[in-house]
Amino acid sequence: MTLSGKRILLIIGGGIAAYKALDLIRRLRERGASVRVVMTSAAQEFVTTLSVGALSADHVFTDLFDRNDEHDVGHIRLSREADLLVVAPATADLMAKLANGHANDLASTVLLATDKPVLMAPAMNPRMWSHPATRRNRATLGKDGIAFVGPAKGEMAESNEAGEGRMPEPLEIVAAIEALLDTRPKPLAGRRIIVTSGPTHEPIDPVRYIANRSSGKQGHAIAAALAKLGADVRLVSGPVTIPDPAGVATLHVETAAEMKDAVEQLLPADAGVFVAAVADWRTANAAGEKIKKVAGEGPPSLQMIENPDILAGVGHHKQRPGLVVGFAAETQDLISNAEAKLRKKGADFIVANDVSHESGVGPSGVMGGDRNKVRIVSRTGVEEWPEMGKDEVAARLAALIAERLKTIVV
Repeated sequence: MTLSGKRILLIIGGGIAAYKALDLIRRLRERGASVRVVMTSAAQEFVTTLSVGALSADHVFTDLFDRNDEHDVGHIRLSREADLLVVAPATADLMAKLANGHANDLASTVLLATDKPVLMAPAMNPRMWSHPATRRNRATLGKDGIAFVGPAKGEMAESNEAGEGRMPEPLEIVAAIEALLDTRPKPLAGRRIIVTSGPTHEPIDPVRYIANRSSGKQGHAIAAALAKLGADVRLVSGPVTIPDPAGVATLHVETAAEMKDAVEQLLPADAGVFVAAVADWRTANAAGEKIKKVAGEGPPSLQMIENPDILAGVGHHKQRPGLVVGFAAETQDLISNAEAKLRKKGADFIVANDVSHESGVGPSGVMGGDRNKVRIVSRTGVEEWPEMGKDEVAARLAALIAERLKTIVV
């Protein structure tokens, strides 16, 4: 456990996203970290010190001139005793103070006095985030060695406001914290790996499409696990409802053709891991307008054509990665279908899983669920892994990829 025994000093800035800090404290503590909290006066307008103290199981620090806390220069002690300082939410004000060396409250003083790494999770209105002053401060802080996670895009707390400025979800921040504090050797450092994830959507008309039940959870978890081992990961994601994995460059696409083009533009690479459940077919001619139901007439006939085979295309490409990993989601004849796919597609091994309702994996099955049970099918045989969480599958697969790449020079 990367965070076991680690000491995190969390600085909560003033903003509606401060409520997410409560869940962040819980997530950090359940991973074995101790959490001390500094709250700005503005943060206390959104969440109470009572709530924060109950979750952190520690005193909450709020005042630079508190006699009890400052009798031994408490702000210096706070800044030095932690392994990492995390600012979440990092407001435009806190970013501006640190970028320009201001120290007029406890939070800014602690940030200026620390000799430990600092991670900021910005959260603010999109126009504030895009303002030239904020962008200058962000660039300055980056040059000063401050690490960032987010902000994310999406709906804001204010009515009719959307864009880039949402604070990342607590688990995204935890992943960034783990990456910063993970001092283990990075066996994939210097390796570039392409990962595909999620479904593709093939349009029938402007409001309908052909898709499948893939959630992207397994592919995104694999991308994150490879990044944790030091890889430069490029994730090509179909339409999903889960956040982009921390530390991974993500490109969003809709269709199989767009995914194929994106993957080919990312070549060359050391490895490719093709987890996406790409639609096998698409309509020959998607309608430009919504297809209307006409009384007395049956459903329209759709002429289908085959989509490009991304795995086979990369497996036989002139810039083929040194290691090519495919996935096979089957509802019957799992091993024989995976072995046939291995031979046809030019992959080094296939990760095969049973996605039928009878698979018995997890309460909701593999597709869309949080658990998986896979077999690793290669030319040397079949290795069966036990059922485990998708994050565990991802970590084990990333370790296997790292081991295989030791012997491959690209």
